[in-house]
Amino acid sequence: MTGPEKNCRAFLLEVYRRLLDHFGLRHWWPADTPLEVCVGAILTQNVAWRNVERAIANLKEQGLLVWDNLARAAETEIEPLIVPTRFYKTKARKLAAFVRFIAENYGSLETMFADDLAVLRPRLLKVWGLGPETVDSILLYAGEKPTFVVDAYTRRVFSRLGVVPPDISYEDLRAFFQGALPPDVPLYNEYHAQIDALGHHLCLNQQPRCGACPLGQLCPFPGTLKAPSAVGKPGHGHRLEEAGRTGAN
Repeated sequence: MTGPEKNCRAFLLEVYRRLLDHFGLRHWWPADTPLEVCVGAILTQNVAWRNVERAIANLKEQGLLVWDNLARAAETEIEPLIVPTRFYKTKARKLAAFVRFIAENYGSLETMFADDLAVLRPRLLKVWGLGPETVDSILLYAGEKPTFVVDAYTRRVFSRLGVVPPDISYEDLRAFFQGALPPDVPLYNEYHAQIDALGHHLCLNQQPRCGACPLGQLCPFPGTLKAPSAVGKPGHGHRLEEAGRTGAN
């Protein structure tokens, strides 16, 4: 590992430490089974989690969070149960496409997750309706695969910290984290949850609550605390070229 890469890792781990100290363990993903995680990851697209919880409860009540039952269910059977998640017809189609992919290629969720990450991730990205954030959520939280989940909160927080450009692509942002951090599933799990907490509660898109942010001493964003930091931020020059792209799966 080069000097810049060490600096990048140190900064990201310091951010993680401060978030963990502030928010505590987040205990993600809130689900009883890997299948429930997968279903939740698909249903949560563009909707608040409380709506997903209502839909999950409906599916459980009808026994559709059991693999064999879900694999046999028609889209029209799923649709009325997931109405709380909005775009329920489209999401029922996405669930059906995901289930069909597993049934035709693996036979079971367990067999699918036994596949190599480098093989499985590109295959899942080809399934209709599954974008990279959904796929990485499924792989990390249900399959316990070392793939870092990034989202709008991640881009907002780390562009404000000055370590990535605000228009960075999903894959480049994911590669940045995976190039700087060790491939550690518990770390990836908790780090994403911590970023979600920060983006949801403090690092808001409009009127961020900078005065309450645990990253205030690290952040140059207007309104944040201005104090010297013990850990320097990596500069943009080495960030993607030397750190980010080296660890993409």
